[in-house]
Amino acid sequence: MILRHRKDPLNVCLAWMLSAKLNSEEQISHWQSSGASLWERNWTSQNYLRRHLDAFTRGRIIGKLEEGRSVTSVAAEFGIAHSIVSRLWRQFKTTGTAIWGFSSGRPRGTTPAHDRYIVLQARRNRRQTAGEIARHTTQATGRPISRFTVARRLHGGGLFARRPVRCVPLTPAHRRRRSLWCREHRNWRDNVWGRVLFTDEIRFSLSSDSHRILIWRERGSRNHPSNIIERDRYGGHGVLVWGGIMLGSRTDLHIFDAGSVNGTRYCNEILLPYVRLFRGAMSLQFLFMDDNAPCHRTVAAEQLLESEDIERMDWPARSPDLNPIDHAWDFLGRRLAARTLPPVTIRELRFAL
Repeated sequence: MILRHRKDPLNVCLAWMLSAKLNSEEQISHWQSSGASLWERNWTSQNYLRRHLDAFTRGRIIGKLEEGRSVTSVAAEFGIAHSIVSRLWRQFKTTGTAIWGFSSGRPRGTTPAHDRYIVLQARRNRRQTAGEIARHTTQATGRPISRFTVARRLHGGGLFARRPVRCVPLTPAHRRRRSLWCREHRNWRDNVWGRVLFTDEIRFSLSSDSHRILIWRERGSRNHPSNIIERDRYGGHGVLVWGGIMLGSRTDLHIFDAGSVNGTRYCNEILLPYVRLFRGAMSLQFLFMDDNAPCHRTVAAEQLLESEDIERMDWPARSPDLNPIDHAWDFLGRRLAARTLPPVTIRELRFAL
């Protein structure tokens, strides 16, 4: 229909024809008393914006319809389309309720079989990206899906993207000795573990290699200088630290001076001032633990431990994760990474430690 200017005689005629549909004298008086013309009111009624009706409004509509009001008059009073009121009234008469059920929404882009296939791919190769899984699934099923859909299906299957745990390479012999050591000590009680002094060394660098540091940045600003953390490939300058912990006690933190640590330095800087002191306090109950680093297994270190009657705990090779002091190093590394002003010189690093 071609609509002309509202003052056109044809439009006036159309307006009166539309007003003839109003079955209620109350509604006609309402329209006549309003400031808008009949044509404007009827033209607006044909272009209602679809909006959500809350439960209270639906109840009011049903109440007026039960009073005998017409669907047209109720629709005009509430400013909603005739079809909405008609459908609501029809639903109420059929089901006895005016509550609309929720729509199922857009159908899923994958079938349950596709979902299982996506999860199976991720479990077979856990290093695949969501984009790679999406491409493989599209080739296998012939139905294109996005990497976002793959991510949602993996989340639904209980799989989430996380950083993998890092560990040292282990041979079958290493694994066998580690398993044997754990079985031998699995029944130890706190009173036995309380005899052990766990010790270890760690190197803290000025150029942190911690992967825990996250930043907030805008899209497309990945290479902005403020969003880059510089890290030396070989760790940069740093300090070597030694420490020991046991139930209810700990040693002081010892920071080595520059230079490599050999058997002589290990005896003079660690065994004599620290380990021998704990051995004297605990007498024969003391048990000393250190790993298999070369400086720990020198002839000088072995002779000193034997002369001081210090019992050394047997320790499997390549097993830093079995040493509880690793948690202390992790805590110390977090504290360093969380500093507002990270150390930039060796002196500042020693002071921070």
